[in-house]
Amino acid sequence: MHKIGFIGVGIMGKSMVRNLMKAGFELHIYARTKEKVEDVIGEGAVFHESIQECVSDCDAVITIVGFPQDVEEVYFDTGNILDSAKQGAYLIDMTTTSPMLAKKIAEAGTEKGYHVLDAPVTGGDGGAKAGTLSILVGGGKEDYASCMPLFEAMGANINYQGEAGCGQHAKLANQIMIAGTLSGVCEALTYAKAKGLDLQVLLDSVSTGAAGSKQLDTFGPKILADDYAPGFFMKHFIKDMRLALTEANMSGLCLDVLSQALANYEELAAEGNGDLGTQALMKYYEDTCCEEEE
Repeated sequence: MHKIGFIGVGIMGKSMVRNLMKAGFELHIYARTKEKVEDVIGEGAVFHESIQECVSDCDAVITIVGFPQDVEEVYFDTGNILDSAKQGAYLIDMTTTSPMLAKKIAEAGTEKGYHVLDAPVTGGDGGAKAGTLSILVGGGKEDYASCMPLFEAMGANINYQGEAGCGQHAKLANQIMIAGTLSGVCEALTYAKAKGLDLQVLLDSVSTGAAGSKQLDTFGPKILADDYAPGFFMKHFIKDMRLALTEANMSGLCLDVLSQALANYEELAAEGNGDLGTQALMKYYEDTCCEEEE
């Protein structure tokens, strides 16, 4: 396995492409706007004007695009991946998308002789840059083993979750955890600020105790600095939470924390904040508290 097609060269994708090239893979990329990927082209990635050209001679194809409709397009539209990839290629969707869509791709791909995996990631732009992503893989176990060199180039915590769609279910569970934890961080900081505490001292005090978490360590300092630049877009997190809530409802589950976090984020997005990072949830609490004080 040497030639890799890569579709979705965004915030996360660029770093993943770089790490794959560092590991010795030959990268072929497609992007709608060439100007946005000139940097990785300059570093050795081969640019193609169409998905068909990008994937036709690749041993494996990796996709990490924005939304389920984008996944549908790159796999199922005429002339795209399922029509164009090399016979026997490995098709790896690393987008966070619907488990049902992952199963649909797996079924269609298997019929055409492809090896299909759903392998969403977690770890944000920092993990993508460092090559330390957690990768949650669903599909055939032999295919998972065959693609391990690819995964090891991009991640450090790589685990097989089960059959097709299980990688996506694991990622949605991850997003449910983040929704609750980050909401807790924002509520705690809102409370502490209202009570006159020094927020930096508070973070230093609790980060090594029972309340410590990855979300607190990563986003606490950013929130205190009013740094809402995206490592992961709010609009994409909203998409993930909606997927999780849909799947939960299908199983008859009542996930109140997820539902409330999603409602809070949707309110922020409606105000034009969708391109901010997930830590911008703090703006919901700041705005709400200001309204109550008035």
